[in-house]
Amino acid sequence: MLSFCAAALLLGVSPLMAANITYTISGTLGPVLAGSDPLGANGESGVLTATVSNTLTPTSKTSTTATYTLPVGAITVNIGGTVYDTTGTSTLKYSIPASGPDTMVITTSVSVDGLNGTVVGTVSLAHGSFKSGILKHPAKFAPATQTLKAATKAGGAGSQVKYTVPLLGSTTLGIAGSASN
Repeated sequence: MLSFCAAALLLGVSPLMAANITYTISGTLGPVLAGSDPLGANGESGVLTATVSNTLTPTSKTSTTATYTLPVGAITVNIGGTVYDTTGTSTLKYSIPASGPDTMVITTSVSVDGLNGTVVGTVSLAHGSFKSGILKHPAKFAPATQTLKAATKAGGAGSQVKYTVPLLGSTTLGIAGSASN
């Protein structure tokens, strides 16, 4: 009887243990690493916020990466004080390589003056920031606040944001600031 009550209590509490993690990436955008920057984001503040359930399971994974699909509204994008509405599901990919920085790549769709575009934020964190459990469920990184160094080359090392808007093209900018959860 006691074990039945303990099991019932544990099952009843399990949904309460689910929690959201909020990642906040903020800083100054720039320099322009590729593209013509038609939104004039270079030198502006940038904030990308992702709210993620720690109960999600990966939509794809390898031995060092896991990608999760996030619901509409899980991501907010603010460039220079302008909030861009997200228009669909988003993805969050964690990479925990054997050496080099751990990374988060957040990809979302946005609406810019009635045009649908995409924003891809790549956050370069200290090696070992995530434990291997990140490949099964989203988790916080440690230390909980980290300084971001801007990339100096599109697709290269460091943190960066790429935005693509039809008719306006693609632009990649570094971002220097901080990441927290």
